Amino acid sequence: MPSVPNQLRPHKRFITTHDKSGLAVFSNAIEEPAPVRKVMGGDMEFSLMYTIEGFPVEMASDADMEIYRGYTVNAPKITIPGGTVCRTVDFPPEYTSPMHRTPSCDFGVVIEGVIELQLDSGEKRILQKGDVAIQRGTNHAWHNTSKDRWARMLYVLQAAEPVVVGGKSLTEDEGGIN
Repeated sequence: MPSVPNQLRPHKRFITTHDKSGLAVFSNAIEEPAPVRKVMGGDMEFSLMYTIEGFPVEMASDADMEIYRGYTVNAPKITIPGGTVCRTVDFPPEYTSPMHRTPSCDFGVVIEGVIELQLDSGEKRILQKGDVAIQRGTNHAWHNTSKDRWARMLYVLQAAEPVVVGGKSLTEDEGGIN
């Protein structure tokens, strides 16, 4: 368990829908506070903001919200085959995630703190608040560079075909995160 408690503000997500006359309204079908799931022995905290399955998304009769509601009870793996996951991840001070690869194209945005993105080649980049990393099926790890502050990232993970390099399909490796 992290030695410094997570001091980041709990966050909410606001889901919109339509009333019977077609006007946009905020849905009250799902609570605004996002569920938090501790992973890696309680070190990291995942908040599942939303999920969808397939494309285009079926929103008639709020079908997508029902699918998402199921994932709030039975959390998905890092990605959903054929779907999209929107989640935040909170990293404790000086924490480094396991090296991992998923069959997805991911957009990672630093919301709080400073994060180092490490690739299996040894290359590294420092991402600061507002910076975006586009992960294209590469083997990578995330490192919170702070000695005393938690960091938060927002990820949108879109399912993708496995990456093929030199005729070889690169395999998924979640690094034990789930």
